[in-house]
Amino acid sequence: MCYAILGFRTQLQGREHISAEPAIYLAKHQSAWETIALQIWTPPAIFVLKRELLRIPFFGWALWGLRMIWIDRSAGKAALEKIVTQGQKRLGQGLSIIIFPEGTRVAPGHMGKFKAGGARLAVRTGAPVIPVAHNAGELWPRNAFIKKPGTITVRFGPAIDPTGMTDSELNERVETWIREAMHELPAVRH
Repeated sequence: MCYAILGFRTQLQGREHISAEPAIYLAKHQSAWETIALQIWTPPAIFVLKRELLRIPFFGWALWGLRMIWIDRSAGKAALEKIVTQGQKRLGQGLSIIIFPEGTRVAPGHMGKFKAGGARLAVRTGAPVIPVAHNAGELWPRNAFIKKPGTITVRFGPAIDPTGMTDSELNERVETWIREAMHELPAVRH
């Protein structure tokens, strides 16, 4: 269906790493595409989202009824603690959690600074972390109205057990995996 409407095809790598049990998916964030598509492969899953999205007419109102974790990014430590407390609750309800550790969309070829929320949640709960890399930003760039047809490659990495790690050690390991995977992904085919 996505191909018929937008001209996107998807190549999925590492499907065997998708967890049947609740997990924390730390994913590269390049476009709006992954905020829709990642839920296709990781059900049931919710996102940690910025509260500002609730202000978007119709779209934000529709999101309000979902069980997402809404954070005020300007709240600092309070936002981090909300990710942990709400995340523990959602994991306990059998939901996986998808977090974009860069916090915002970052253009292809670049990496943003990884925030502590996803790593802190994993370290506190012991939930496995599954890193996710993709090249959707090549076809669906940030703030671009025009989308390019082609094949998006999504790669799920092996689960990382956070036991015995600090937040920063876990973040560093996930960031390294995503960076290396981004370099290995095939070129976008149009």
